[in-house]
Amino acid sequence: MSFLPPFLHAINPAYVISGFGVGFLVGITGVGGGSLMTPILVLLFGVHPVTAVGTDLIYASITKTGGSLVHGFNKTIDWRVVGRLALGSLPASLLTLGALYVFRIDTAASNALISKVLAVALLLTVVSLLMRKRLLATYSKRVGLLSPEKTRRLTILTGAVLGVLVTISSIGAGAIGVTALLLLYPELPIKKIAGSDIAHAVPLTLVAGLGHLMSGAINIPLLESLLVGSLPGIMLASAFAPRLPDAALRYTLAATLLLVAVKLLM
Repeated sequence: MSFLPPFLHAINPAYVISGFGVGFLVGITGVGGGSLMTPILVLLFGVHPVTAVGTDLIYASITKTGGSLVHGFNKTIDWRVVGRLALGSLPASLLTLGALYVFRIDTAASNALISKVLAVALLLTVVSLLMRKRLLATYSKRVGLLSPEKTRRLTILTGAVLGVLVTISSIGAGAIGVTALLLLYPELPIKKIAGSDIAHAVPLTLVAGLGHLMSGAINIPLLESLLVGSLPGIMLASAFAPRLPDAALRYTLAATLLLVAVKLLM
């Protein structure tokens, strides 16, 4: 006779380990959530791309809520930046969900579309990870400091772009978002950039994930297993994030994502 809660009987250890690893990486660097979890689900565990994206979005929202609580406690979130990003991303996510519903793309077409968008988003993520310092230097030399109003408008626009990317592929809120914020807010410490990016991902992935949930593209047992690992992972890493260097992790992540992108495009 088992005394475990009913939902624990469906827990898959492989999913738990994957959830912990991705959650830990996100907590340290602010990147790697969708860009790692969705490809893992598709390529390693054979989950259909549409279901992988929907499940990953809800997973990311709940996981990053845990990370946001720790970052909020450590005062490493700039809520002004979070609000500006959300002002662009949430309407863009809703519009993207509406477009996907209106055009009623069939399953085969959805899988093909998501796989290609996924690959392109991964390549953009790799570029943003590897070229971050050069991008910052070039941007600083050619653009310089922006006016407060222009910074606000560009932050909202960045949010809109992330809203479209994340809703379709579950990728972009991490590395692409962090890189954009580094360009727009060079005065902010890295830990506040990462904390703000994680906090912004919570409402965005929730809205996008609920849209996928309404279409039935969520695997609940898979989601439960991922969360059992990811919540401890991201909360543990978020507590130590301000003290740890992330360069080695970023390069490892970039190499992994490049291989995954090539695989998806083949």
